[in-house]
Amino acid sequence: MTSTVPNAVQHTDAQPPITMFGPDFPYAYDDFLAHPAGIGQIPATEHGAEVAVIGGGLSGIVTAYELMKMGLRPVVYEADRIGGRLRTVGFEGCDPALTAEMGAMRFPPSSTALQHYIDLVGLETKPFPNPLSPATPSTVVDLKGESHYARTIDDLPPVYREVMDAWNSCLEEGADFSDMNRAMRERDVPRIREIWAKLVEKLDDQTFYGFLCASDSFSSFRHREIFGQVGFGTGGWDTDFPNSILEILRVVYTEADDHHRGIVGGSQQLPLRLWEREPQKLVHWPLGTSLSSLHDGQPRGAVTRLDRTAGNHVTVTDATGDIRTYRAAVFTGQSWLLLSKIACDDALFPIDHWTAMERTHYMESSKLFVPVDRPFWLDKDATTGRDTMSMTLTDRMTRGTYLLDDGPGKPAVICLSYTWCDDSLKWLPLSPKERMDVMLKSLGEIYPGVDIRKHVIGNPVTVSWENEPYFMGAFKANLPGHYRYQRRLFTHFMQDRLPADKRGLFLAGDDISWTAGWAEGAVQTALNAVWGVMAQFGGATDPTNPGPGDVFDDIAPVELPEG
Repeated sequence: MTSTVPNAVQHTDAQPPITMFGPDFPYAYDDFLAHPAGIGQIPATEHGAEVAVIGGGLSGIVTAYELMKMGLRPVVYEADRIGGRLRTVGFEGCDPALTAEMGAMRFPPSSTALQHYIDLVGLETKPFPNPLSPATPSTVVDLKGESHYARTIDDLPPVYREVMDAWNSCLEEGADFSDMNRAMRERDVPRIREIWAKLVEKLDDQTFYGFLCASDSFSSFRHREIFGQVGFGTGGWDTDFPNSILEILRVVYTEADDHHRGIVGGSQQLPLRLWEREPQKLVHWPLGTSLSSLHDGQPRGAVTRLDRTAGNHVTVTDATGDIRTYRAAVFTGQSWLLLSKIACDDALFPIDHWTAMERTHYMESSKLFVPVDRPFWLDKDATTGRDTMSMTLTDRMTRGTYLLDDGPGKPAVICLSYTWCDDSLKWLPLSPKERMDVMLKSLGEIYPGVDIRKHVIGNPVTVSWENEPYFMGAFKANLPGHYRYQRRLFTHFMQDRLPADKRGLFLAGDDISWTAGWAEGAVQTALNAVWGVMAQFGGATDPTNPGPGDVFDDIAPVELPEG
């Protein structure tokens, strides 16, 4: 997601950056991670105790890494591959350096806890070529068969500026945007909570589309239609129209859709490097210890069953039939897996938490990439002087097309299509080749003089996350009325609020966070779970660096009445 239509408050170097991710729980995870006292410790008598970590995506690997540093022994279970939806793949027969990001591919600077780990493992980032961004040579917006070539929004017809102004007015009138943006920059927690509490109560039952329609600024259907097809997000946000407006406000308040950067060499390097990393500061384990060394190089396989057993332990059965029992476990996969792929004891969670998981709403998402011989799109059209091809937003089947290169003359990659929800489901029955053929036909209608196919040097790679057996969807997106469900899942790490026989199994992952679809949410919920496990083993944080559970009562998410 990125700003095609700019937000109401533009970022400048004179403004402090947003460094918290979400108004629901305004906790400074970046400061927590950076503090010299560390994020907590456990009693020496507990050193070496095993903790199950189910899921080897970013949340699971961050959880395991921090538990290892505390002196616990994480036991990681992973059904597929380390990385989860940080999945970087190559193209058969092509240079291994030529890769495609099947899941997360762009990250906002406001993801400051995520950036801590990116820096920790020595990865580099570079600007991501979103529509109309400075990193994008040109953008073509193609709607209803009419194409517009642009380098900035001012190159588009006046109606796009009208849509931008309508969105800015809508945010100001309906969501106190400037006031919240300022409060988040200044880390003014009381003001953040004051603004957000009113909006949660007012808007929990409102869809994104209903929020637009309620504004006089968007009285024009044509403006709403353009906003949905192009909007302030890549590929248009009409696929988000049925979702809760609270989900959208979290994105715009935190500038999650702005100033995106990609990870050089691919995002999957982050969990893989953490897996191999040997921390210089760790307790109990000798120097040279890594998650990899604790697992002899490979995580354990898929979990097939979870049970409550004597003494309120969690018993894990994996695909080999091996059964192990733990005093604490962290589940970091998408919560629907607990309803389907894994046989679960009802006693694992209170009934209200099971209900929240059952009501979780996931967005579908698909991508298709092809390798090409060079970034031919930078060639100039002899007649117009324009780029031969541009980053493309359209109402055709492709919706969003991204052009990715490492410089002139080098092999490059095109993401022919990136779509969500109903647009993603349209691709589901088609093979990779069939998908590519339809996409090339659509793009051929936008660029009739460009033979994209002649530049393709390998087979396409594609993904439909709703068809991935260990995911069943791309990311959570709450529907109206789902706030209470999300609060139950997010606050689950505060287990002193739970019955004694429902403790010891912790939830983490981006769908547990308030900001699903963003890697920052995976990191934050991992740190919440680490705090919970630490407390489970009788540990504590340093008084100078209180953890998320220590300050919970002061910044807990708004609680709506259940009656």
